[in-house]
Amino acid sequence: MLDAGEPFAYLYSVAAKVKQKARRRGRTHISSKNQVTLPVDALRRSGLVTGDALRVEVDGPGRLALVRDEDALASLAGTFRYPKDYLKKLRSEWRY
Repeated sequence: MLDAGEPFAYLYSVAAKVKQKARRRGRTHISSKNQVTLPVDALRRSGLVTGDALRVEVDGPGRLALVRDEDALASLAGTFRYPKDYLKKLRSEWRY
């Protein structure tokens, strides 16, 4: 029963039922929606951070590898240069 002095008693009792068993450190499972939660320690050691794009590769029976997918555009940024005085010439053609 809920008591007026304890508004969160119901929430705590539900939370205890939902989280039935503690997982062992470094372990996870595949959900019914094929989702996996990755352990924080593994992510930190791998150098992966929030927002990284990942590619999943099969690394043998029962093994998957998550590989950071490098942004092709970012790898090319700064590699192309304008010829000397090209921008100055373009700007001189502008009409104000």
